[in-house]
Amino acid sequence: MSAPVAEVVAIGEAMGLFFPPAKMPVASRPPFHLSFGGAETNVAIGVARLGHSAAWVGRLGDDEVGAFIDRELRAESVSTPGLFGPGHTGLMVRAAKGFGRTAVQYSRAGSAGSRLAVADIPVDTVASARVLHLTGITAALGDGPLEAILRAARIARDAGATVSLDLNYRAALWPAASAGPVLRELASLSDVVFATADEAAVLLGRSDSGDAELAARIGELGPREIVLKRGSEGALALTTDGLYAQHLTRVVEHDPVGAGDAFAAGYIHGLLIGSDPQERLDFAGRVAAHSVTVVGDWEGLPRLADLSNDSRDILR
Repeated sequence: MSAPVAEVVAIGEAMGLFFPPAKMPVASRPPFHLSFGGAETNVAIGVARLGHSAAWVGRLGDDEVGAFIDRELRAESVSTPGLFGPGHTGLMVRAAKGFGRTAVQYSRAGSAGSRLAVADIPVDTVASARVLHLTGITAALGDGPLEAILRAARIARDAGATVSLDLNYRAALWPAASAGPVLRELASLSDVVFATADEAAVLLGRSDSGDAELAARIGELGPREIVLKRGSEGALALTTDGLYAQHLTRVVEHDPVGAGDAFAAGYIHGLLIGSDPQERLDFAGRVAAHSVTVVGDWEGLPRLADLSNDSRDILR
């Protein structure tokens, strides 16, 4: 049987997520809702909801949570490879703290997702994609996952696909000194890089630069487009056509988790339909703005109809 064709392929780890919808601390003994999370699954769902075919590649535990995640991804029109075990599906518990902060506890050591290997990469699926999306989170999970995404990036480049990389640096997974060289190698294989200023500093090994200069320095590694995310200040995009600043969409935020992934999904949509840099930067911002108005890692990802002109007064 031939491999399924997907415009966008995302590779990484998905984890079961338990969180109280009412944003209560664990000590309050709230009821918990079961969902799932993962930067790469968020992006895959995001582009699928925006009308593109998407595939997610990763390993899930041969357990109830793994079956739940696989079923939910398919329900969101994201194809999966059906790779289960060895190991359990990683889990995380998220709950509220004071001043709008969130506490997250992980159980991922020895997870199935951390055992992704080169042999798991579906060569035909990656080679036929228009965009391959990767993150620094997968690179931090171990040698196997790192070698797997490096292999995927090379397959995609050889096939003429666009390689999208969100640095997504997580200090809890690896120190900056170890992450920097690995992220630089991944960036050199990428066409589009998403980063915050702090993540750019990890990538470059320095932070004594303004945002535009940080973007330019990342560009020296090889990517043709660099998107610097600046939180409430919006984002900058440096392309071969110049430097662009996002026009902000103001919303009332309910849950910021997953906003960066929503932004990446919106930007990739712009790449796929051939929008100009300003259009895709602004559209990505609207997708991210919509996502934070709903609680959940991916539940607030919009469909195109949600972003129609008629909805602008709701979003502002």
